Amino acid sequence: MPTFAYKARNEAGDPVSGTLVAETTAVVARMLAEKSLLPIEVEQVEAAGKSLFGGSRRIALTKIGMTYEQLADLLNAGVPMLRAIKVLAKQASSPALSSVLREVHDDVAGGDALADSMEKHPNAFPKLHAAMVRAGEKGGFLEDVLTRLAEFVTRQDRLRNKFIGALIYPAILLLGALAAVSFIMAFVVPEIRIVLEGQNLPVLTRVVFVTSDALAEHYIVIIGSVLVAVTAIVGYFRSELGKTAWSRIQLRMPAFGKVYTMIALCRFCRIFGTMLANGIPILQSLHIAKDSTGNSILANAIEGAADNVRGGESLAAPLAASKVFPPAIVDMIAVAEESNTLDKVLVQIANTQEERTARQIDFVMSMLEPFLLLLIGTLIAVIAIALLVPILTMSTSGLKV
Repeated sequence: MPTFAYKARNEAGDPVSGTLVAETTAVVARMLAEKSLLPIEVEQVEAAGKSLFGGSRRIALTKIGMTYEQLADLLNAGVPMLRAIKVLAKQASSPALSSVLREVHDDVAGGDALADSMEKHPNAFPKLHAAMVRAGEKGGFLEDVLTRLAEFVTRQDRLRNKFIGALIYPAILLLGALAAVSFIMAFVVPEIRIVLEGQNLPVLTRVVFVTSDALAEHYIVIIGSVLVAVTAIVGYFRSELGKTAWSRIQLRMPAFGKVYTMIALCRFCRIFGTMLANGIPILQSLHIAKDSTGNSILANAIEGAADNVRGGESLAAPLAASKVFPPAIVDMIAVAEESNTLDKVLVQIANTQEERTARQIDFVMSMLEPFLLLLIGTLIAVIAIALLVPILTMSTSGLKV
């Protein structure tokens, strides 16, 4: 929806300005009237943080986490909310973040809650963060929530960077291999084929020649087919049925499925424990924390557990029945429920499992690298054998090469 900048006056006649996200100017006028503001000027403006392609630019999590930490420090020091946001907007290192914070400042000055103003910028502040801030505002512990959010974002970013960093070498290795094989098939194989014209060739050699011809003569069709296939797959996974299928693949894919599951569960446990530690009721905490998993199957399992809790039963039993939570984590949650230490145990689970997951990422990557080397070596060996066998056959039969 478009963003509108407005200038208005409150009941005391003081000028008020800010921005609102709405469908039309009429909707903006109605929203201002609900806030007891008299609109003077309303005009549509460009949304902050546009990318080169016209979409909203996503702001790095590290910068968002630093903003939470700085805002918490300013509020703890007694700085008023509006002044604190204004200070952060001025000193923001990113122009996009600075623009977003200015809009948040204007919205809060216009009477919006901080969480409501954050929700207008989903590319800067995830929905989960806004929900936690809303709970902190209502419960009177906003500074604690911001501090814990900063810690959560830092840990999440560290784990994600470790995973991405571990994938860099295998990705470079795979791209290099594809480039080498493409070069051999496009330039080396055609030259050797000229030498072998008219010979009775093995099946493997004929397969290599057919593949080389396809890459040389129909590369446009191949590239187009790949693009169409990728577009169709992405479109499918964006549908409701596809999202469920993708969630299932994420949890079950070889090697990486267990790592992904533990990363998602660590996020859930940390958010859930943080909510409980701040005095948020367990049902509301579950509702907020389930979205942190980023997986619909895990979220549905947690929603089922929430229904169980709503009926006065335990949390651990439905989590165990879902078969997606590891038994060790379920057992720890069950013991924590009985001892009334669920908030502390959940954060402890997140801390210990994050360390184990980091070690597991290292192990998976250490196994992936030799596997890729073996796969690449096998592929190049197959091509070499397909080309050398007929040449050696010609040599042994006394023919000139």
